[in-house]
Amino acid sequence: MNDDTAAPARPAPPLLAPSRIYLEPAAAALPRGRAVLERFPDAERVEVDSHWRIPELHGDETNVSRWVRIKTEALVLGVKKSLTARPNGRSANFIAPSTANGCAMACAYCYVPRRKGYSNPITVFANIEQITGYVSRHITRQGPKTEPDQCDEHAWVYDIGENSDCSVDAAISDNVRDLVELFRDRPTAKASFATKHVNRDLLEWDPRGRTRVRFSLMPERTAKLLDIRTSPIRERLAVLDDFVAAGYEVHVNLSPVVVHDGWLEDWRELLIALGDATDPVTRAQLAAEVIMLTHNRELHEVNLGWHAKAEQVLWRPDLQESKRSQGGGVNVRYRAGLKRALLDDLLALIAEHAPYLRVRYAF
Repeated sequence: MNDDTAAPARPAPPLLAPSRIYLEPAAAALPRGRAVLERFPDAERVEVDSHWRIPELHGDETNVSRWVRIKTEALVLGVKKSLTARPNGRSANFIAPSTANGCAMACAYCYVPRRKGYSNPITVFANIEQITGYVSRHITRQGPKTEPDQCDEHAWVYDIGENSDCSVDAAISDNVRDLVELFRDRPTAKASFATKHVNRDLLEWDPRGRTRVRFSLMPERTAKLLDIRTSPIRERLAVLDDFVAAGYEVHVNLSPVVVHDGWLEDWRELLIALGDATDPVTRAQLAAEVIMLTHNRELHEVNLGWHAKAEQVLWRPDLQESKRSQGGGVNVRYRAGLKRALLDDLLALIAEHAPYLRVRYAF
């Protein structure tokens, strides 16, 4: 990957400036829904029957030219209908019911947009009391964790941000804060979420060690091409110590790992920068998830309409093989034998340049 493949520099638009809020009437009637509407009083309000069915937002062919504009200007307010804590086992023991889905950022490889038609602006769920009540009861039913696992040695881990970025969601509503405050008084459980956005407001929340924030990292050169509208890697590195000092458990997601010319040297530089950016206290509690790129054929076609340069490194038929997803989509990933060798190369770099970094899992 050459530097000249990076997206051209331009003034950054606001991450979120809603001019239109699509709302389910039931959501607008709830206290959290009213609070969101009060936060954006000048936005036009459009009633919808369902947050899942908004054709002007969720059609990929018609909306590809408005991809980023939709994420900036549209906000959806809904009610979460299905409340389940889905077993996971990799990053977390359970996936908690979402308090939001969609994202204002536009990472070129993101799997979340495929569920709603790709552009997928943020939907905030207003029935937060139902969601936190369900999570609280689920934690109680689980009781203490009696055996350590790769998620955590002592606590049941609940991912609270599978379909959104909680750091961005926290700028829209108090949903994420409510969950952090719920978990800080639960000695048998932890909240967990991955983020690519630095929101320093979270430093005031007093999580008392019961929320794990996983800052996603990739080499700066790759991030400039693929991590669209996210906080720069240097800003993510710079805040790690602050989050530990504020009472969070801080991990890193080394993901997605994208293979291109010079990729290992780029990761070497990032691992050195990670050590330089963190103090001994942070490094002592740091752990990592390492995740190789999985891409999707339909997302590839959409990306060609708005950010074709990204596909030069994401879509590599010479290195990848197809895999049918559980939802029936055609995903691509690095070929099995090659993927193992690539992972081993990166793990060797971690052992050499970040020996303090415990790898929780790699795939």
